[in-house]
Amino acid sequence: MNAPMSTPRICHAEHLPGTVAQDAHVPVLIVGGGACGLTAALMLHDAGVDCAVLERDATPLGSSALSSGFIPAPGTQAQRAAGIDDDSPERFAADISAKAKGRAAPHLVQAYAQSIGPALDALQARHGLQWQVLDGFLYPGHSVRRMHATPEKTGVGLMGRLANAVTAVDIPLITEATARELWVNAQQRVIGVGYERPDGTLEHLACDALILACNGFGGNPSMVRELLPEMRDALFAGHTGNDGSAIAWGQALGARLADLGGYQGHGSWAIPQGALISWALMMEGGIQVNALGERFHDETQGYSEASVHVLAQPGGVAWNVFDAPILALARSFPDFVDAEAAGAVKHCESVQALAAVIGCDESKLIASLASTTGASGQNDHNRRVFARPLQAPFCAVKVTGALFHTQGGLDIDAQCRVLMQTGQPFPNLLAAGGAARGVSGDAVWGYLSGNGLLSAVAGGYIAANTAAGLNRQKV
Repeated sequence: MNAPMSTPRICHAEHLPGTVAQDAHVPVLIVGGGACGLTAALMLHDAGVDCAVLERDATPLGSSALSSGFIPAPGTQAQRAAGIDDDSPERFAADISAKAKGRAAPHLVQAYAQSIGPALDALQARHGLQWQVLDGFLYPGHSVRRMHATPEKTGVGLMGRLANAVTAVDIPLITEATARELWVNAQQRVIGVGYERPDGTLEHLACDALILACNGFGGNPSMVRELLPEMRDALFAGHTGNDGSAIAWGQALGARLADLGGYQGHGSWAIPQGALISWALMMEGGIQVNALGERFHDETQGYSEASVHVLAQPGGVAWNVFDAPILALARSFPDFVDAEAAGAVKHCESVQALAAVIGCDESKLIASLASTTGASGQNDHNRRVFARPLQAPFCAVKVTGALFHTQGGLDIDAQCRVLMQTGQPFPNLLAAGGAARGVSGDAVWGYLSGNGLLSAVAGGYIAANTAAGLNRQKV
């Protein structure tokens, strides 16, 4: 496997360098200031355990800020307030497993499904994050409305609220700090981290436990070509810091890796604007056609596998086609409003005008639109049942398939402890979020909407509880 762009070093020693002051120590150190790392930090604070967060960027954003910011969770206070009382961790776990066709890690599916509701409730009750349950539509694979969002309905909004909560309780957030060294003793216990500052100096911080909440490998082209060959030519719409460092650390330590073929793609990345177009448009009756005006898949199967379908079309592009009622729904999402303002949405008064925008044969486009009048035909995409046909005036958005985030990484147990090749956990090394395997299995089609932030927030919650337990044992 190809190494990341900046491979961290493993330093074997019983003590950190002598230049490190005695007080340069924190019970729990977290590498990565995305949703996973900040959730873990807040939960550790609530448990009375001191911690610090290392973040390579000047502002904690990460992959979470580039997402829609939507988090699936069952049995929350917000869900009950919305009148949804027929959801449960068991039902959620069944949806996750069904989407991954049984290939997602059962122990993590259960752990995350059980923990995400309490995590969101804790963030609301103790740190002021206000959740609303998105209504009006279901995301692919979900059997009930359980997608939660902050009032902004954006990943940036979610991260802003998490960062404000961390600041409010005075958790040390060390920004512009790129982890370069992992110090480990003879017992495979992590004793500290060396991190680089913007001026090139290297600083060290000792710890009793380490949580890797950092990155996947979607921003490492060589690893993508090797592990995800079908996405080798795809646009990467994730954070450039996803260079596979966590995997490199794990390999150097002898950790087990899992589900490296799993990832989150998205078949609705507007070009050339570079904006995410919500898949709710497809779920509410929109369709995708290629440059020839032909439908090519069942859009309701999921936006992740749609990325591969779109990339297989002529020129690797497709057009999202929808009408006025769906446009009204789309405008409830701030990301869509921004994309429309940037010129991504083409408005067409007729089929003829729509065909001209796409540059396709009108007759093929008419046939594609006719498929929305009912389920017929032999192809899978023609078996989709539409609630109503699409009608003029139409809207169209030119899109391509993009790679958002990888879903494989360090193998972990249900407590988010990193596992050795033997299957035994490291004494005090934890991982979650992008650093660890998720609950999407080992293929693109296993990704259930929201699995990325599910792994981040539920994983951060669990890892914090595990680290707090290790701290109590030490005391």
